[in-house]
Amino acid sequence: QVQLVESGGGLVQAGGSLRLSCAASGRTFSTYTMGWYRQAPGKQRELVASVSRSGVINYKDRGEGRFTISRDNAKNTVYLQMDSLKPEDTAVYYCAAGSSFWSPNEYWGQGTQVTVSS
Repeated sequence: QVQLVESGGGLVQAGGSLRLSCAASGRTFSTYTMGWYRQAPGKQRELVASVSRSGVINYKDRGEGRFTISRDNAKNTVYLQMDSLKPEDTAVYYCAAGSSFWSPNEYWGQGTQVTVSS
């Protein structure tokens, strides 16, 4: 079992940056692929990026080059650095953990709102 708690969301102007954090409980954090998803109003939840337990990273098209995922297994934490934010990045961002590298989705956090103003 893994429990996930996101933080770091908020309101930012276009062009700004935010760093999301996801703290995980449990001793098995390092065995899971971790991912960040987002869901904008009226849209389906989509994967932003995932990072395997060994540090291999997968980025979906959106955000590549502007978003950076990383993990610190010693701190049981995964991060999403978001730079050059755009209004279309506005969404609820969710942290997730799972066995699949391409879509880790067995455990979910509660989500954190990111709003980018123009």
